[in-house]
Amino acid sequence: MTAVQTAPDAVHVADTIVTRVRDRAARHPHGVAMRRKDFGVWQEITWAEYWDLVVTVGHGLLALGVEPGDRVSVQSENRPEWLILDLATVAVRGTTVGLYPTNPAAEVGYLLGHSGSKVHLVEDQEQLDKALDVTAETPDLQHLIHLETRGIEGRYDEPRLRSWSSLLELGEQHRSAHPGAVEALIAAAQSDDVMTLVYTSGTTGPPKGAMLTLANCAFAMHSVFDQSSFVDPAPGEHDLTLSYLPLCHVAERFFSTWFNAGAGVQTNFAESIDTVPANLREIQPTLFFAVPRIWEKLLATARIKLDSATPVKRAYAKFWLGQADKIGGVLVENGGSHTTSTRIRYAIGWPLFFRALQSRLGLRRVRYASSGAAPIAPDVLRFFMGIGVKVHEVYGMTENSAVATANRPGRVKLGTVGEPLEGAEVRLDEETGEVLTRHPAVFAGYWRNPEATAQAIDADGWLHTGDVGTWVDGTHLAITDRMKDIIITSGGKNVSPSEIENALKASPFIKEAVVVGDGRKYLTALIGIELDTVGEWAQRRGLGFTTYHDLSVKPEVRDLVKGTVTTVNEQFSNVEKIKDFRLLPKELDHEDGELTATQKVKRSAINQLFEELIADMYRTGSGGVGSGGVGTEQGGTA
Repeated sequence: MTAVQTAPDAVHVADTIVTRVRDRAARHPHGVAMRRKDFGVWQEITWAEYWDLVVTVGHGLLALGVEPGDRVSVQSENRPEWLILDLATVAVRGTTVGLYPTNPAAEVGYLLGHSGSKVHLVEDQEQLDKALDVTAETPDLQHLIHLETRGIEGRYDEPRLRSWSSLLELGEQHRSAHPGAVEALIAAAQSDDVMTLVYTSGTTGPPKGAMLTLANCAFAMHSVFDQSSFVDPAPGEHDLTLSYLPLCHVAERFFSTWFNAGAGVQTNFAESIDTVPANLREIQPTLFFAVPRIWEKLLATARIKLDSATPVKRAYAKFWLGQADKIGGVLVENGGSHTTSTRIRYAIGWPLFFRALQSRLGLRRVRYASSGAAPIAPDVLRFFMGIGVKVHEVYGMTENSAVATANRPGRVKLGTVGEPLEGAEVRLDEETGEVLTRHPAVFAGYWRNPEATAQAIDADGWLHTGDVGTWVDGTHLAITDRMKDIIITSGGKNVSPSEIENALKASPFIKEAVVVGDGRKYLTALIGIELDTVGEWAQRRGLGFTTYHDLSVKPEVRDLVKGTVTTVNEQFSNVEKIKDFRLLPKELDHEDGELTATQKVKRSAINQLFEELIADMYRTGSGGVGSGGVGTEQGGTA
């Protein structure tokens, strides 16, 4: 196993997410650490209450027999108990393992079994049933704790099962009998303690558990919160975030748990993924991170609302969006900085249009917005820049604790993921162009997988990311694609599919786009429509439909998508043009094996599941999308 790199002297093991919460609770006991909405009312948890719960739950884990190095897992939507259990586990020198709420039973069995989880927290009956269905695969699992009681209490004859309130009672008893036990373990923590296993999404095989240590996290917090200039002023107790992406993903763990513990940022939990737009409007966060899919959805939502307005309001919105496009264009050219002209134009538009639009989106108070975890179309970023929300692309991955590069205010280059963060080394492999990173937040390796660890980290400590990149102006990194996703046509041309796919997904009518063409004469695409926007578009034209499939097979919808494909083709060279496409007959789904838990397309699965659609495009030949010549049978759905 590759050794953990030693953090600088300024970052030592005493500086952890646990000690930062402890110290903040001592300094500002009545400050609000987090909020959750219960029965329509936002409930506050102060720093003192947060720390007290962490210590109590830590004692509860000790009473259950958790020892240093043991794994404690959680499968739940975002809520305070997720963070409390996470920090309590780290406090007693255990290792947190997060599962996606959408993980089906088979994946739950693999993750619990592979990690060797000893204690597992489930949110509700659905998650509990998943764990009980795979008992044979989880021999190390000794305790099951549930948060919700509905459908559980009195219905299960399971000796391992107890409620969250029962764990708190157990913790209080242990705390009275063994005062100071948790604090002693905090003081004994070592820099190479594995604080969490973050399982990768597994697009090409079983998920791998990346081991992140206390030293990894300490360096990440130090580089981002204590000395970084990518947010000015630095994140602090005056900031608010909305927690809604899965907490088992390293990006959300960083922006929810680590921002909260490390910088004192107040975490507000969304009620559900479906209520995110409403919760955004309520909270109006100051710091907001989203994956490209969320930014695309926000843009599509804005366009739906504007398109469905009265003719006068549509004309008014069209004028100001035209101004926003001009402002965004100038900002793109100037690294995100205004000129005198754009500043005046925006100042006039702020009270007349932009403020209301930002408020509607829930972004009026955002002072730093970022996008990561996947590439995003520059047109999407330009839109938000133009309306006054500067979205900064950032880059990192699980294996480097999400620390690599970021676009800084005033130094933004669209199409890039920014400049290396403080203390992070980034270079490109001379032969392959693969992005390599090296710094003290590079992970300790993959759990129970030394072969994969050796492939990921070389002898000099460089992490091989699997991403292909280029330098822009010698300062900013642009990610071209994943090495494994590069398409090589039968003519020997290398094509990056993600750039084409992102350009297609910039349309409010397209949700998914999968470019196909490896070993083929030309490129084709499988395209999934955005049900909400296309449905709204169809209703305005009197096109009735009942289901996603019913909508996707309509010739008018095919022609709508064809127009987008034709427009996008104009941006690319002939070899990169989409010569034919098919509309997917269903929405891609994680449980059907088409998407990872992070909503990334599993290309190999798509190629197998929709083999006939793909074969038909190459069997019938090119319809000439670029020249507008797609026929019914060539551009339609199967």
